[in-house]
Amino acid sequence: MFEGAKRPTIKFSDEQAQLLDIAASFARDKFPLSAARARIAAEADLDKEIWSEMAALGWLGVAIPEDFGGSGLGLGEAVAIVEPLGRHVAGTPLVSTTLLAQALLKAGTEFQKRTYLPKLAEGGIGALALSEESGDWNLTNLAATATKTVDGVALSGVKTFVTDATSAELMLISVLWNGRPALAVLDRAAFGKGRMTRETVIDETRRSYRVTLDGMVVQDCYFLEAAQTAAAFKHLDEAACLLAAAEMCGGAAGVIATTVEYLKTRKQFGRLIGSYQALKHPMVDALMLLDAARSHLYFAAGVVGEGKEGEIAVRMAKAAAGEALAFAADRAIQFHGGFGFTYDCDAQLYRRLGLWGEARHGDAAWQRARLAELML
Repeated sequence: MFEGAKRPTIKFSDEQAQLLDIAASFARDKFPLSAARARIAAEADLDKEIWSEMAALGWLGVAIPEDFGGSGLGLGEAVAIVEPLGRHVAGTPLVSTTLLAQALLKAGTEFQKRTYLPKLAEGGIGALALSEESGDWNLTNLAATATKTVDGVALSGVKTFVTDATSAELMLISVLWNGRPALAVLDRAAFGKGRMTRETVIDETRRSYRVTLDGMVVQDCYFLEAAQTAAAFKHLDEAACLLAAAEMCGGAAGVIATTVEYLKTRKQFGRLIGSYQALKHPMVDALMLLDAARSHLYFAAGVVGEGKEGEIAVRMAKAAAGEALAFAADRAIQFHGGFGFTYDCDAQLYRRLGLWGEARHGDAAWQRARLAELML
């Protein structure tokens, strides 16, 4: 358990408060919901100009030490950026890029850290190839393999749900090597677009790809330190859950705001529908669920990586965030009436964001099953 003055509290640090304010303003200006609609129809993976602005703000290096070109803060500060982006359904590669950097910090060689971390902090895009066709949320249950040959290390298998793969400068892949889970960081030269097939996913603001590894041969130097790989997998899972929770908390806030605005303008039987208790009370319930989820989120942001207690907090945060967004988005769809069930209703964007977030790294039921193992 936490001791004395080291026990974290549920409040913003000065850095988090400042980042949250800047990120909220940036997301509001750069990512209106009309932009999310436009991104669905666009051919490009992302708006490179906006990504460059995010890099210039230093967001890509928030959780990277100063020695490697970052600002030396941490994942707790990254949460304060991801949450407002989720509120506006931004769908940027910020999360995958941040997670790739975390893997390097945990298990990268000194050469890999010196080579790749400054590139990511300056605006390089990272992609994660950690999922497979089995859909198993245990990241170490792998079918993709690596085999030592005279030419190098031969890879085989298929990775799924690799977001922003065609834009990425670096890709983190997971494989079984000599029967043990391993991680490798490949640069753009090591993989080509011909190996990538666009996937159709529930959140259409994402660009997700199926990546085929068969026939690829890489060198040993691409692999992260074997002795630290198990710790890297654990840290990746917890960090991914934390940032997913941040994005879903943002989504819950966004859909609540969208719904309240609708309730304040739509009239039925000569009255604003927001005046009916049958609609007011569920919106209060949605707000209470969001407040509880954000409390879990920012507590977890302060203790992530702190052993068993940190993992418990992160898993609680993801479970609470997923359920808060699901409830708020479902109520939004219902309260918009028949229009709410159509593709054109913005409530759909948030429900899809929630379904995507729940399906990545374990839904609420799966998180609670892990919590039972940790706490009982």
